[in-house]
Amino acid sequence: MTTTTTPRPTAHAHTAGSGVSFAHVLRSEWIKLRSLRSTAWCFAVIVVLLIGFALLFGAFASGFEGAPATDEQQQSLAVSVATIGVPFAQLVAAVLGALVITGEYGTGMVRSTFAAVPRRTAALVAKVLLIGVTTFVVSALALAVALLVSTPLLSSSGVDTDLADGRIWLSMLGGAATIGFIAMIAFGLGAIIRNGAGAIASAIGIVFVLPIIFSIGQALIAKSWIYSLYEFIPPQAATRVYDYPVDGQSLTALPGLDGSLVLEPWQALLVLVGWVVVLFAIALALVKRRDV
Repeated sequence: MTTTTTPRPTAHAHTAGSGVSFAHVLRSEWIKLRSLRSTAWCFAVIVVLLIGFALLFGAFASGFEGAPATDEQQQSLAVSVATIGVPFAQLVAAVLGALVITGEYGTGMVRSTFAAVPRRTAALVAKVLLIGVTTFVVSALALAVALLVSTPLLSSSGVDTDLADGRIWLSMLGGAATIGFIAMIAFGLGAIIRNGAGAIASAIGIVFVLPIIFSIGQALIAKSWIYSLYEFIPPQAATRVYDYPVDGQSLTALPGLDGSLVLEPWQALLVLVGWVVVLFAIALALVKRRDV
């Protein structure tokens, strides 16, 4: 009698979550982001600030008070009015970016996230991309509305805005991009610090306090190197991104000193990218070393 032996199937080790695609992780993080009350509130505040400040300053703008102004000068004024709320929106974006990650640490939900996605890089990349992109989209729409509603108000003050000018819309996109980058910078700080209050304080320190410190330093030292260094902090670099200078003069960015560095918009954008990349790299290294 011959006995046929059926070989046992080879056991393949399978780690939970190792087969999860990035698209699935992105979808999961999108659901979590939408479900947060802080997301809706922060986005609502960003929209109100951007449109509200444009309406307020557009209504009370005095134009050039009868002085002759070139088309470029009028465009520059229109940009400065439409984007006047960007620094305030950046503060709200900083709070949102910090809360997105520190909220998970506070509730312990981050354990479930990393259990479902053991390769933590994918989870963090999905989170930071989502907060950056969604903040950019919301801000871009709000800035477009801000420009459109402020245009007739400025027209009554003798400022004619050419909405067919591509540069003016690039400034709106630039302003929206800076708000998104600030949210991503705050996210990186949150992932490093893992404490909501600490991350928010650090982010607000970079966005609001650091420029004040530099302004004091510039008043006391008045050297070209400190003005050049100032160009590399996020708020000033952000201003260079959406600025609409005319003959080297800006209505939004603080003036430099003779011989000091003044970043071009694309260079300022790279500075913001650098801040995000460095902070995210540090956060990722720490997250991989920590248990949670």
